[in-house]
Amino acid sequence: MSRYCEYCGKAKKACICHWIENITATTEIWILQHPSEIKRAIGTARILSLSLPNSRLWVGEDFSEHDELNSLLEEPERDVYVVYPGEGSVPISTVAATVNKQRIQTVILLDGTWKKAYKMWQLATNLHHLPLVNLDNADNGNYRIRKSPKDQGVSTVEAGYLALSAFEADTDKFTPLLTTFNHMIDFQIKQMPQGVFEKNYL
Repeated sequence: MSRYCEYCGKAKKACICHWIENITATTEIWILQHPSEIKRAIGTARILSLSLPNSRLWVGEDFSEHDELNSLLEEPERDVYVVYPGEGSVPISTVAATVNKQRIQTVILLDGTWKKAYKMWQLATNLHHLPLVNLDNADNGNYRIRKSPKDQGVSTVEAGYLALSAFEADTDKFTPLLTTFNHMIDFQIKQMPQGVFEKNYL
């Protein structure tokens, strides 16, 4: 018998399923997940994929020839944006203010460390023609048990929350994503030996 939950993929004692709330979003979230993130106890991509019925999650490193992804990218009624703070990226608040509500709006998130996300982006040549957006609506993230080299580094679920909040102009609707995230982090902190969190993360 597997010690991992078949739904959230986390160890059964750390299962997050009972915190998940179903949220209906008009904006689609597509998650490209690096394989190293699948069994990571503090990974957050599954919060998005379990909470948002119209989200998609694919695992890999090189998505340049991913058949399903490329097929969806070719749909003429869809606008797709990649959350990546690269050269030429536009503030997401600017993009959100001008989107065509009559078209399908889709946001792609790269799920991995900064180093791995950078490599994924380099390999994904099929995405290089898409507009890049940066999360200008982000403060410092609340990923208390994973250090980021970026001043405004946020987790994947926080990035999804910020993107959805911007595109749909509704922060309250997507708050359950952060609630589940905080429950997960609190649980992981409680599993640490006394003093470890204070020494390494505060």
